[in-house]
Parts: sequence; C-alpha cells; structure tokens
Amino acid sequence: LEQAKKKDYEQVKFDMNMLNNMTHRKSSGQRRFTFSPEPSIEDIRRMQADFTDERDWNKFHQPRNLLLAMVGEVGEVAELFQWRGEVAEGLPDWTESEREQLAHELSDVLIYLVELAEKCRVDLPQAVLRKMALNRLKYPASKVHGSAKKYTEYKD
Repeated sequence: LEQAKKKDYEQVKFDMNMLNNMTHRKSSGQRRFTFSPEPSIEDIRRMQADFTDERDWNKFHQPRNLLLAMVGEVGEVAELFQWRGEVAEGLPDWTESEREQLAHELSDVLIYLVELAEKCRVDLPQAVLRKMALNRLKYPASKVHGSAKKYTEYKD
C-alpha cells in the first residue's frame, strides 16, 4: 500500500511538473488557439492505462461502460453551458473557476474517449487523418464555403 501511495504521489508530481513546464498561451494576439504539444494522445492513453491497472479497474472499463461514462461526462460539459445563451469564443464572461471546471469535464471526456478507442483498437490519430480526408471530399471548400448545409444538400 505504501508503495502504491508513493507511485500515486510520483505520478501526480510528474503530471504537475508537466503542467508547470507548459507555457500558458493566451489567445490575444494569436490568430488561433493552439494546444500544447504534450501530452500526446498516446501519453494520455498510457497514463490512463497505468491509472486503471494500478486500481484493478479493467474489469469495469469495458467498451459499453466507457461509452456510458463518456456520455455522462458530455452531459456535465453541457450543464456548464446550459442557460447561458450563446457563449463567445474564449469564454470572456466566465470566471477562472468556471473555466477550470470546464477543463476538468472536457478532460474527463477526452480520457474516456481515448480509453474507449484503446479498448476498441481504434488508432485515433490515424482515424482522424482518414476522417478529415473523407470530410474534404464531402465538403469541398469551393462548394460549401460559408454554408452550414449537410453534404447531401449540395448539388454537383
């Protein structure tokens, strides 16, 4: 038990160190927001796999359960936006506490998504590349620019 506690403590230290080493970028002056390069999706997969293994939770973390847990977390994200009307990009009217809560809930969604992909043997980065290629074919910029129609509504 003491060894497990020490490992948990070391992991938290590692996670916090990683956070502290990342530069906090503000969107002001930048054309688009960008994510930090670390951790990668594979890093997240590995961290969650270790977390789950250390607690012997794999018997609970099967595809259906992970999907339902992820949907629940998406509901928690939705709850943060509920009754606010339109919310401006960058969340200028949100408090730091509200932004942090959103970060926690979005992180839960991502963690469950990555673990679900792992259990279903879906290589997410490669799947994204394939899906983006399909989307470019379905929604050519020359046809859809400025329109929100579904691809089935466009005429050749």
